[in-house]
Amino acid sequence: MNAAEQAIIQQAAALDRADTLAPWRQKFALPRKAGGEPLLYFAGHSLGLAPLAALDLVSEELADWSRLAVLGHHTAHRPWIDYHTFATRGLQHLTGAKPCEVVAMNSLTVNLHLMMASFYRPSAERPKILIEAGAFSSDHLAVSSQLAWHGFDPATHLELVAPRPGEDTLRHEDIESTIERLGSSLALVLWPGVQFRTGQAFDCGRIAAAAKRVGATVGFDMGHAIGNLPLALHDWDADFAAWCSYKYLNAGPGAVGGCFVHERHVARRDLPRLAGWWGHEPATRFQMRADFVPSRDAAGWAISNPPVLATAPLIASLELFREADIAKLRDKSLRLTGFLLELLQRHTERGLRIVTPTHADERGCQVSMRVVGGSSRGRRVFDALGDKDVICDWREPDLIRVAPVPFYNSFADVQQFVARLATSLREVP
Repeated sequence: MNAAEQAIIQQAAALDRADTLAPWRQKFALPRKAGGEPLLYFAGHSLGLAPLAALDLVSEELADWSRLAVLGHHTAHRPWIDYHTFATRGLQHLTGAKPCEVVAMNSLTVNLHLMMASFYRPSAERPKILIEAGAFSSDHLAVSSQLAWHGFDPATHLELVAPRPGEDTLRHEDIESTIERLGSSLALVLWPGVQFRTGQAFDCGRIAAAAKRVGATVGFDMGHAIGNLPLALHDWDADFAAWCSYKYLNAGPGAVGGCFVHERHVARRDLPRLAGWWGHEPATRFQMRADFVPSRDAAGWAISNPPVLATAPLIASLELFREADIAKLRDKSLRLTGFLLELLQRHTERGLRIVTPTHADERGCQVSMRVVGGSSRGRRVFDALGDKDVICDWREPDLIRVAPVPFYNSFADVQQFVARLATSLREVP
């Protein structure tokens, strides 16, 4: 080990000693090899680690089920009848919403469809939906099917904004100019808070304002943003948003997702919706009436009662976010990614190209990179990292995605990742 490498190790150790959030790492189950040796985990953008408190909460619900059976709906530690409400305070904190504007329910794409059933109301004159060209495939499929459902051709009425030639990320002025050009033909803008491939974070308030200027509805996919960045959905004037909970929210595979509906919409009776009994007002829900009286909050879009075992880990994780505070987590996230980018820059001339914006306001806690030499070499480098006990992420055709999550990743983790990446780059022709 040369002097420069030793200095980086010492720098990482000093940063970890000064990190006030370092103790939170011990609240998560860190993945290990069969022999107990730790793995380097940088895939929180795909699946967050298990909070130890989530294991306890799920065990409590299983015990209540065993002990109480159906009586648990009213007498469990957290009565199941109102189980989704135990997530409200945490979701409000993370989304910048009012309590009436958020609800834990369903999965991300199901929620997008439920939201579009209410908020995508096209006409012959205003049929179009705008998304970004690199949108997550499920979002693309959802909006395409909504267009077709209403009798419009996605090939004609789905508008895409792509990066400029030779660029990897989108410019906000290009998004705004596209919205302005589409004008009165634009019914809906559906945009991500963070682009899943590149890790680019968007100015959602600016995008929402541009949509409102032309009379369009605006919704956000916050799957890669919630728990990653501080959000302000109410103040941004979004009409709706939806998210999953298994990435940065650390609620586990297949965990219950969530929705935001702006306060101005929650009591509207004129909005059509795909209704279910759990969206009915709580006071008369169990009268089992045939007429639908929606709850006067975001829960009015719920279809079914909440899945308790899929919601318990979310409740546990949200409590950790409340205690740690998203602003402090964001500050550490920027320091982690800043340290990562600083170290990666030393390898850009030897085989790497950074895709994620380096400006702090334009990135979340994900850094994406391309390996010089094409996708085949990139995949071999990724596989070599796996052989060195690194868990990160590959996205076709040629991106390695790395997420140093502030809850459980350390500066020493970042140093070790870059050291193993440098070795892999040397080893792979």
